[in-house]
Amino acid sequence: MKSSRQRRGRRGLLELVLTVAVAVGLAFCVQAYAVKPYRIPSPSMEPTLKVGDRVLVNRFSHRLGASPQVGQVIVFNPPSGADDRPARCGVPVPDQAPCPVPTARPSSQTFIKRVVGLGGDRIAVRAGHVVRNGVRETDPYIAPCSDGQGCDLPRPVTVPAGYVFLMGDNRGNSDDSRFWGPVPLAWVIGQAVSIYWPLGRVDTL
Repeated sequence: MKSSRQRRGRRGLLELVLTVAVAVGLAFCVQAYAVKPYRIPSPSMEPTLKVGDRVLVNRFSHRLGASPQVGQVIVFNPPSGADDRPARCGVPVPDQAPCPVPTARPSSQTFIKRVVGLGGDRIAVRAGHVVRNGVRETDPYIAPCSDGQGCDLPRPVTVPAGYVFLMGDNRGNSDDSRFWGPVPLAWVIGQAVSIYWPLGRVDTL
């Protein structure tokens, strides 16, 4: 009788261990391939995202071939030129122009910015506002950009095919494509879809 109870106890413990292992494995798979949380480390996306906000990033649709669209907030690996201080463009930059070409290799860092231009778009910046193909963006989400570096880059550059041009919403305080260039689609990790923490900040993006 005692032996039977012991066997049942061992079986129950084994089932519990297997259940926990499967749950942990599924959690890792979801995080690796579908949805992953990120913490916002800098004020470059204020007022949309504040330091300490936690966001959920949809990695799944990008893995299925979906391309970022203008207005989306995405997580990505910037070019290695973003690691330098000051940031380094992949080519010499013409006066009053954004960086047209990134360095060849990605950085190991992950950044979060807003898509402001796609392959083939001509991008300029005036008073912090993106001028895309000659039309100023509608941008109620940005912080004013008055005297910050990169606020006025009126000479347009063309985004290469297969790349996206990215800028932070805090236009006067953002390290972005203006300085280190557009980003290849292959370096995009996924789209940030919502703020999930803190509770008072829960919102979609």
